[in-house]
Amino acid sequence: MIAQGEMAPDFTEKTDDGSTLTLSSLRGQKVLLYFYPEADTPGCTIESKGFNERLAALQGHGIRVVGVSTDSVEKQCAFKEKYGFGFPLVADLGKAVAQQYGVLGPSGRARRVSFLLDAKGQVSEVIDGKAEVHLAAADRLLAA
Repeated sequence: MIAQGEMAPDFTEKTDDGSTLTLSSLRGQKVLLYFYPEADTPGCTIESKGFNERLAALQGHGIRVVGVSTDSVEKQCAFKEKYGFGFPLVADLGKAVAQQYGVLGPSGRARRVSFLLDAKGQVSEVIDGKAEVHLAAADRLLAA
């Protein structure tokens, strides 16, 4: 798994709306890049809705939010539309991004891991655990 202090691997993948996102295009901004196992499942919904509820505050701290799972563009789109998320969901159907970050689980799905990237693209924090752990980390960022 990519560790704190390492540069985040760049990638270009399709998002929920069919457009492409290149991670390096977000340089100059902090990024909360979170991987989740499967769209529209209980834990992933709690986590994604929690980030969405904090989105304005995170953006106010200069932090962009990007979600990644191994789901298809169509499934990501349906998930985003169902809950009205205000951030992109990357469709890592080929699993290359999850592999680059070392978060591809034995089931072939991404594990629930978040990476906070600084404005240069370096990993400043790695969060691993249940959805609530990730949301608590977001709250810590907001309290700083």
